[in-house]
Amino acid sequence: MNAPDIGGIHHLMLTVSDLNRSQKFYTEVLGFKVYGGSVEGGFVVMTNGQLLMGINLPPDPSKTPKNDQFSEHRLGLDHLSLTVDNHDALLNAAHMFDEKGVPHGNIEDLRAIGFPVYVLAFRDPDNIQLELTAPAPAVQ
Repeated sequence: MNAPDIGGIHHLMLTVSDLNRSQKFYTEVLGFKVYGGSVEGGFVVMTNGQLLMGINLPPDPSKTPKNDQFSEHRLGLDHLSLTVDNHDALLNAAHMFDEKGVPHGNIEDLRAIGFPVYVLAFRDPDNIQLELTAPAPAVQ
C-alpha cells in the first residue's frame, strides 16, 4: 500500500483564548481577511488568499488550565512559519511590528545551519510562536 499523495496544507486551526483579540491580531497585523464563521459562532476562518486559517476557543474549556498560554515545550505545535517574498519583506514587517507594538526577534540568517532562509520570529496574543520566512541565496 502506498502513502497518500499529499499536496499543501489545506487549512490550519489554532485554539485561542480570546477570539476577538486573535481575530484582530491576524487581520490587522498579518493581513488575513475573514472568510467564514464568526466570533459569536465560536470560530473564525480567515484567509490570506493562499492559506485558510481558523481560530476557535477550546472545545472543552473545563479541560483548559487556568491562564493557559501556548508553549512549544509541550507536545504538538512548535511554531508556524509563513512565507514572504524576500529579505526586504522581512525588514518591512519588522518596521510595521515596531509601529504596532508587536514584539519580535531579529531577522536571522539560517544558511549557516543548512537552511537557505531568513527568519523573523514573533508571537501571537496567546504566545504561539510565528515566523515570517524568506528565501536566502545559497552560500557559495
